[in-house]
Amino acid sequence: MAGVTLRNYQLDAIKRMKTGCILCGGVGSGKSLTSIAYYYVRNGGIIGTDIYEPMDDPPKDLYIITTARKRDTCEWDGELAPFLLSTHDDVNLYSNKVIVDSWNNVKKYSDVKDAFFIFDEQRVVGSGTWVKAFLKIAKSNEWILLSATPGDTWQDYIPVFVANGFYKNRSEFTREHIVYSRFSKFPKIDRYLNTERLTRLRNKILVNMDFKRETVSHHEDIYVGYDSIKYKEVTKNRWDPYKNEPLQNAAGLCYVWRKLVNMDESRQVALLEVMEKHSKAIIFYNFDYELELLKNILTEYEVAEWNGHKHQPVPTSDKWAYLVQYNAGAEGWNCITTDTIIFFSQNYSYKIMAQSAGRIDRMNTPFKDLYYYHLKSRSGIDTAIARALKEKKTFNERRYVKW
Repeated sequence: MAGVTLRNYQLDAIKRMKTGCILCGGVGSGKSLTSIAYYYVRNGGIIGTDIYEPMDDPPKDLYIITTARKRDTCEWDGELAPFLLSTHDDVNLYSNKVIVDSWNNVKKYSDVKDAFFIFDEQRVVGSGTWVKAFLKIAKSNEWILLSATPGDTWQDYIPVFVANGFYKNRSEFTREHIVYSRFSKFPKIDRYLNTERLTRLRNKILVNMDFKRETVSHHEDIYVGYDSIKYKEVTKNRWDPYKNEPLQNAAGLCYVWRKLVNMDESRQVALLEVMEKHSKAIIFYNFDYELELLKNILTEYEVAEWNGHKHQPVPTSDKWAYLVQYNAGAEGWNCITTDTIIFFSQNYSYKIMAQSAGRIDRMNTPFKDLYYYHLKSRSGIDTAIARALKEKKTFNERRYVKW
């Protein structure tokens, strides 16, 4: 069998990787393949040879913790195949265990020792069950993390810093580096101290893949109308016209504003005009009412969905629309049969928007030019969200509304 071959930037990343690192590459850069190649080399395999060089047998047990979707679609099986590894014992060349499971089940593996863990789609943020299980696993095993967007703030790095032994626990990090605002009603970080040290520690664990894309992304903002009179009425009266009751908080007001602008007929017309130019498209949306609206207007297309209700595959006909809810489908899958994504409405999170865009920007896509259409109005809410995304931040409802 032919040996394992990688691209130069992947080989360079493997040389710089170590236990406890974060392999950071843009969506579609081949992080999964690179991570398995690192495991392969760590266990005696040789890359770049004409014939396959086996690892020491048995190599360490391999556990891959990923999204439920990647597990269910067996996406990792394809990455394992060049290394003659498999989750099926009768196919696996070696006598080790290879397990691919979702983050929801990570706690099951807390007591595993002397194995190798690949944590895909970085989820170790905060201090919940997943983080506690991760920290316990990290003490007794080799491990690496994969992420296209490793951290927005220093707080996001706390679990990885603790797992690497830079700090004893979250409290020590907080004591040394975080100053909370004195005038906030809830714990709000005012600033970080000694960020030079934090930068050094981050650079020590972050392995960036020098990935040069061959695709060209074309982003186009398509401005649509909205009912400014109703929008002003809601703003002035704080009244929900859909439930016919007063609005209780900032989140409720933002939801009504967004529903008013997202349901506008001009947005539907703009979507159909884009679909006339691109007969196969992935459409990202936020809310269930948008899903129903989209299904009603896309009657001439084969429609499939990926959301909390349905997990359907990408259509295969000549004219199709794949409706994907941001939170359910921003990561963990890809599509190389279309060159078009339409963002019917904006998501609050820059990270989710970037991950969503990466669903078609893959190494093996046959398309050179990729098209992204952002439907948005010039309403206050849409403008504020767009401004936050442009600054690579997450939109904050309470800060915007000042309820």
